Amino acid sequence: MKAMVLAAGRGERLRPITDTLPKPLVRVAGKPLIVYHLEALARAGVRDVVINLSWLADELRTALRDGSEYGVRITYIDEGPVALETGGGIFNAIQLLGPGPFLVVNGDTFTDIDFGALLARADTDTRSGASARLVLVPNPTQHPRGDFGLEGEQVVERQTGRFTYSGVGVYRPEFFEGCTGGKFPLLPLLKRAIAAGRLRGQLHEGEWCDVGTPQRLAELDERVGAGRR
Repeated sequence: MKAMVLAAGRGERLRPITDTLPKPLVRVAGKPLIVYHLEALARAGVRDVVINLSWLADELRTALRDGSEYGVRITYIDEGPVALETGGGIFNAIQLLGPGPFLVVNGDTFTDIDFGALLARADTDTRSGASARLVLVPNPTQHPRGDFGLEGEQVVERQTGRFTYSGVGVYRPEFFEGCTGGKFPLLPLLKRAIAAGRLRGQLHEGEWCDVGTPQRLAELDERVGAGRR
C-alpha cells in the first residue's frame, strides 16, 4: 500500500520560522517533523510515499532526497507556486496512489498513531462499502468544537460530542469520484461520504499535536526532548 504525506502548505501561523523553512522540516527534539512520519510509515511496511510540494519545494527535496535513508521511496509531485489545498493536492496525486486504498498523513503533525494497524482495516472497510477511514482525536484547546461525531465506527455530523480530524486517514480512489483538477478543500468530500454512509472512523487517544504556532512547537519540542533524556 502507498502513502501520501501532505507537505505543500505555507505554514502562515508558524511565521517567521516558515519564511525560510518548510513547515514539515521544523525540528522536534532534533528531528524534522516529516521524518517521524517517514520512519513510522517504513515500520508499518509502507515503502512508496508521495510527497506534494509547493512552498520551498527545493528545501524539502534536498533534505529528504529519495527517502532511502528512512526506509521508503519518495516520489515528489510539485503543485507550483499556489498549493492545491488538501482535496486538490490528494486528487492531483491520485494516479500515483491508486488503484487501491492509500494512507494520507498531514506532514505538519506529530503523532504516535499506529499506521500499520490503520492500514490493516482497509480490506474490512472496502467490504463494508466505505470509501475512507479517518483517525479522530480528542479536541485540542485551539479547536474545542471538533469536526465530526462517531457512532460506533460510523462518522456522523452532529453539533455535540464531536472529535477533531487528525489529518491521518485511509482513502480509496472512488472517494474522489467526480472531482476535477485544481484547488479545492477536502471537507465537502468528507461531508458527501458521511451523507452516503461511506465514511468510517476511529478515535486515537494517544500522542497527537498540530504544530500550528511557535508556542505549540516549543512546548512539543520540550516535551518530546524531555521524554528522551
